[in-house]
Amino acid sequence: MSSLRLDLTSKIYPEPDSLFSFNSASISTTSCCIDHFDRLPDSLLLLIFNKIGDVKALGRCCVVSRRFHCLVPQVENVVVRVDCVISDDESSSSSSSSGKSRGPFFNIFRFVFGGIVKPLQALGQFLGQTRASSSLASSSSTSSLAVGTDEDGEIDQGGVTHHSPTQVLKNFNEIRFLRIELPSGELGIDDGVLLKWRADFGSTLDNCVILGASSVIQPGSIKPSIGQDNGTDGGFCIGNGGASDDNGSIPESFYTNGGLKLRVVWTISSLIAASARHYLLQPIIADHKTLDSLVLTDADGQGVLCMNKDQLEELRVKPLSASSASKRTLVPALNMRLWYATHLELPNGLILKGATLVAIRPSEQSAAKKDVSDCSWASTAFEEPYRTAAKMLVKRRTYCLEMNSF
Repeated sequence: MSSLRLDLTSKIYPEPDSLFSFNSASISTTSCCIDHFDRLPDSLLLLIFNKIGDVKALGRCCVVSRRFHCLVPQVENVVVRVDCVISDDESSSSSSSSGKSRGPFFNIFRFVFGGIVKPLQALGQFLGQTRASSSLASSSSTSSLAVGTDEDGEIDQGGVTHHSPTQVLKNFNEIRFLRIELPSGELGIDDGVLLKWRADFGSTLDNCVILGASSVIQPGSIKPSIGQDNGTDGGFCIGNGGASDDNGSIPESFYTNGGLKLRVVWTISSLIAASARHYLLQPIIADHKTLDSLVLTDADGQGVLCMNKDQLEELRVKPLSASSASKRTLVPALNMRLWYATHLELPNGLILKGATLVAIRPSEQSAAKKDVSDCSWASTAFEEPYRTAAKMLVKRRTYCLEMNSF
C-alpha cells in the first residue's frame, strides 16, 4: 500500500523562475513586433514636424517611413534657409547637364535673384567710399540664391543640386506660415554702420520703415571725444551727447557734408531690395493658397519683407506691376517722413550716431490702409533694442519728403 501512496513532494508544475523566464521571453518577442511610432496619433507627429519647420530636416524625416512621407506634406509651418549665392551662368550650365527628376524633399532651394545682387554690391561699394560702379542701373548680370545638399550623387554645381522654390515646396499642400531666410542682407555696408528695414507688401508696397546710423557704439565701449572726430561723423556734425539738438533739428552740415545723400542712398537701395524680394515670391504665393503669413528675411537681420493673409490674397487677385528696368516690383510714388538725431543714447547704453528713421507709404494709398498713424507702425517695426530707438526718434521733429515711382 505504501508503494501506491501519492508522492506529494513530486514536482507537477514548473518552478516559478522557469515560468517567469517563459513569460518574459514571450513578452520580449511580442514587444519586438510592435512599432511604437505607429501608436502615436498623426496629430502629435504633425505637431512635432511643425516644430521642426526646417525644409531640409523635414526632407530627412520624409525618408524614415511611408507614414512620415505622407505626413510631411501636411506641415503648416515651413522654414527655408538659403545657403549660398551662385551666378545664373553656372546654374544654367549645370541644370542642362542633368535632366533627371528629383523628389521634392531631396531638392535644393534655388532662389533667382534677378539682377539685384550685383547692382547692390556695387551700391555697397559706393557706401563704403570705394569706387562705385554704374552697374546699379545698367547691369544685366543675374544671380541666384541656393540651399541644399548633395543627395544620391545628383550634383549640378559645386557638389550641390539646384532647384526653384516652387519645386522645393510643391509637395507641401497645407503651408500656412512660410519663412524664407537669405544668407545675408543684399546691401553691402561698412562695419559699424547700422541699416535695417522692414517692408509690408500686398500687390505693391504698403509701407516700409528704415532705421540707419552712421556708427554704433556698444555699451561699455570707449566714447570718442568730439575733438578726436573733428566734429564730424560720416560726413555730418556730431552733437554733444544730443544736448545741442534737443529740438530735433538737422544741422546744416547734414546737407553739405553728404549726410543727406547717404540716407537717400540707404532709402533707395532698401526699397530696391524689398521690391526685388517681393517680385520673387509670386510663384510661391500663387501655388500655396493656404498661406496666412509669409516672411522673407536674412540671417543678418538687415531686411524683412512681410505679407499677411489679406496682402497675400490681394496679390493673387491683383497682379503686381513689374519694373521695366529689372526683375522687381515697381515702387510707386511715395510720401516719406524722416526723423534724425546726431547722437541717440538708448536706455541700455547703446549709442547711435547719425540715427535716422524713415517711414514710407505710397502717395495714393487707400484710406483703409492709412487707419494707423505713421508714428504707431513706424515705431513698432523692429525688435529691441532698435524698437526703443525708433520710439525715441518719432518724438523728434518730423521732415517730409516725396519720391517718384521707380
